[in-house]
Amino acid sequence: MKKKLLSVIVPCYNEQESLPYFYKEIKKVEKEMDYVDFEYIFVNDGSKDKTLDILRDFAKKDKKVRYVSFSRNFGKEAAMLAGLDYSKGDYVTLMDADLQDPPHLLIDMYKGITEEGFDCVGTRRVTRKGEPVIRSFFARMFYKIINKMSKVEMVDGARDFRLMTRQMVDSILSLKEYNRYSKGLFSFVGYKTKWLEYENVQRVAGSTKWSFWKLLIYAFEGIIAFSTTPLMIAALVGIIFFIVSFIMIIVIIVRTLTFGDPVSGWPSLVCIIFFVSGVQLFCLGIIGAYLSKTYLETKNRPVYIVKETEKD
Repeated sequence: MKKKLLSVIVPCYNEQESLPYFYKEIKKVEKEMDYVDFEYIFVNDGSKDKTLDILRDFAKKDKKVRYVSFSRNFGKEAAMLAGLDYSKGDYVTLMDADLQDPPHLLIDMYKGITEEGFDCVGTRRVTRKGEPVIRSFFARMFYKIINKMSKVEMVDGARDFRLMTRQMVDSILSLKEYNRYSKGLFSFVGYKTKWLEYENVQRVAGSTKWSFWKLLIYAFEGIIAFSTTPLMIAALVGIIFFIVSFIMIIVIIVRTLTFGDPVSGWPSLVCIIFFVSGVQLFCLGIIGAYLSKTYLETKNRPVYIVKETEKD
């Protein structure tokens, strides 16, 4: 009987230090899972170090290794999409090269699909040990906020590391979006999902590419991608200010007719003008963010551009 094929997708950006460790560990798992065939798809996301050279070397030594190299850095979302596009497996998994996604979990993940009937087995961290306190706090707050704003439920601590059936992968690929937020897309397509919990694991080598500012922007993009609540909030703020201003106009008219029109209170007036202007700019910023995403979608630009593969 022909073995099923499992595609392991590994986005890489300046991971020259981590890749040798990752390759060694994943090959150990491959030997344990001798009941399934493996293929490896490394996606070089415009790395500036020797990542591409290492991937070329992997491909020469191991026929199961394939790689896709971008013309520049397009971001992790683009790298994950490219991996899904190029995958051929009956089952597909996404993993980071830094070993923060423990490869040995693939054994239980595979059983979850083949023996327990799940369509997807994902992983989630139950602790954030080793992370800065401020980052952990904002991460928890993000999941609370987005789950209240969006109809699509997102699991706190969920990683991109998951094993999916081909049917689920094809469903994800059918979503032709330019502004992609994979955690939301995984939840949007649905399918029966099992979650494996594990303790936070530190990088085996190298340094993280995600600063607090980048994570904050990524979170904001996730909210925009899966909720229109910010637009409703902006509209509600506008309505509230209209009502307040109408009431204030009546108060001023009554006060003027009753007590006259003393010239006073101009400092508070300046403060109110600045405050209202700030709120208006904030609301315009929210609307502008949605318009910019719509603008990028209508241009129909490719999500990524491939410069080189193992076949070149």
